[in-house]
Amino acid sequence: MDRHVDAFLEMLAAERGAARNTIAAYRADLDDFSAHARIRGLQPADAGPEIVQSYLRGLASAGLAARTAARRLSALRQFFRFLVREGVRTDDPTELSESPRLPASLPKALSEAEVEALIAGAARLPGKRAALGVALVELLYVSGLRVTELVTLSAGALRADAPLVAVLGKGGKERLVPVSRRAREAALAARGTPKKPSRFLFPSRAAEGHVTRQAVGAVLKDAALAAGLDPARVSPHVLRHSFATHLLSRGADLRSLQLLLGHADIATTQIYTKVMEERLRRLVEEHHPLAG
Repeated sequence: MDRHVDAFLEMLAAERGAARNTIAAYRADLDDFSAHARIRGLQPADAGPEIVQSYLRGLASAGLAARTAARRLSALRQFFRFLVREGVRTDDPTELSESPRLPASLPKALSEAEVEALIAGAARLPGKRAALGVALVELLYVSGLRVTELVTLSAGALRADAPLVAVLGKGGKERLVPVSRRAREAALAARGTPKKPSRFLFPSRAAEGHVTRQAVGAVLKDAALAAGLDPARVSPHVLRHSFATHLLSRGADLRSLQLLLGHADIATTQIYTKVMEERLRRLVEEHHPLAG
């Protein structure tokens, strides 16, 4: 192993606290590049832009997935920036290298029937977790809230006479989100009368004073199991995707969806149009008589 690569990996562990698996992945990627450089008579730390480019072309020619190639380029960039920082090199040979274009990842939404099954599964959880589970699923799905926005809702956020709830989103931007009567009632039932006054809708003895993101995820996994759904498919973010996908499929426009989701850029919201395109494509392929 090259001593500079060793030093880089030691830095990842000592300064960044990188996990063992992360370091192993970096080692494998840099070993692969090192072999490419040595065949050309160079140590990895001495490689120039032309070696980096020939390596990336080789990955593409070998049919390597774009995500894998992008990860390896990221490892190289961090390695060479480390060498510049340490004074081993004065330049970064990856500076002009472009990452492979990654395919847009489609949100993995639940079907409407699966969401209803998830709510029913939450209702079957033991003790107070049933009311909490129903409230969490109802609120996440009916509002499209991010999980952080949900757990930090104030105790007075939901009122019977106020279907719109003020939410503090990313970047401290506030937006109004409609919450159905059914979801409001479920949330208030789950809250009950706290033993101690709390400024949060879902109080907890956790250090934050409210139910944690991890606790929400755990309740949703339990609800999925009770509903007979794969728990790996269920998370707060999946419910947010389901909210957006189902609204769009029922005729919502992108601008309204952008406001509801709190996206700063409508381009972020437009990924949901790809979800619909993919569904329509599959529909034609599966059912049109001449699709084959």
